[in-house]
Amino acid sequence: MIVDQSVLSRDGHHSLDHWVRVLTNGRRLAEFTGANLKVVELFSLFHDARRFNEGYDPEHGLRGAQFATEMQGEWFDATKHELELLVYACENHSDGLTDADLTVQTCWDADRLDLGRVGTTPKAEYLCTDAAKAPDMIEWAHGRAVK
Repeated sequence: MIVDQSVLSRDGHHSLDHWVRVLTNGRRLAEFTGANLKVVELFSLFHDARRFNEGYDPEHGLRGAQFATEMQGEWFDATKHELELLVYACENHSDGLTDADLTVQTCWDADRLDLGRVGTTPKAEYLCTDAAKAPDMIEWAHGRAVK
């Protein structure tokens, strides 16, 4: 349902392949950070789900958060706190922030570790968690992103 409603090409930089890499990155990071895995997994699906284009789209995170809120109770169940974390993570994932709840930081890092898809190697100074900043984590995620 989420994939079917996306207006973007399935071959684009923000396609299903990106969502799956963010999911995998997030799951791996959560093993180290102790982040709420439900929120991390939901973030991977909703953070870019309402993009209108592959370029500049400053409201896409807000739209993704609103979509997640609409789907709560219908497509997934989350506590009030989990939904608040998911909404905040989606709304702010493109703003370059690094200070937030550990689960939110894990979400943002999962997305930023996939920058190789657009020709950029993730830099530790733009990541939030020690787990994401580890050179072996950056190398692992970047290798997957550029395939």
